[in-house]
Amino acid sequence: MHFVIVLVPLTALALAVCAVWPAVARRLGVIVPILAFVTLAGVPLATHAGEWLETHVPSDSLVRRHAELGDSLLPWAVGLFVLSTALWWANRRSASAAAGDDPIRPSASSPLLRGALVVPSLAVTAGAVVDVYRIGDSGAKAAWHDSYSKTGAGQGG
Repeated sequence: MHFVIVLVPLTALALAVCAVWPAVARRLGVIVPILAFVTLAGVPLATHAGEWLETHVPSDSLVRRHAELGDSLLPWAVGLFVLSTALWWANRRSASAAAGDDPIRPSASSPLLRGALVVPSLAVTAGAVVDVYRIGDSGAKAAWHDSYSKTGAGQGG
């Protein structure tokens, strides 16, 4: 279930790029919210797999720490999904207003909405990537501690 290690940073990068460059957001369209939804769905699957594994390996503080950190990823994935969907919606509204298809909404509200989404999008992007790094680092420590020799194979001493 380590695909989340790839999906979260990929989704975060896509969200950050779309938040900063509206032209890229328009070009990608609904792809980023779909990617964010797949990421969101994958996090509970990965968490569940990690919890199952935790019960099937010897109890260890590093394994417990990895499992605890894994539980912190879901709110970040929700944020990625909500913000990517909101950004997609704002771009869609902006495009329909530019085409004259939306006579109800004033045209200035979409740029304001987009602007209001940039900072939270970048904050959630950073938080999600840092959290995935922390989770991955703790998993590597749990998997590799006591699994190697500090002196190296074949070296005396």
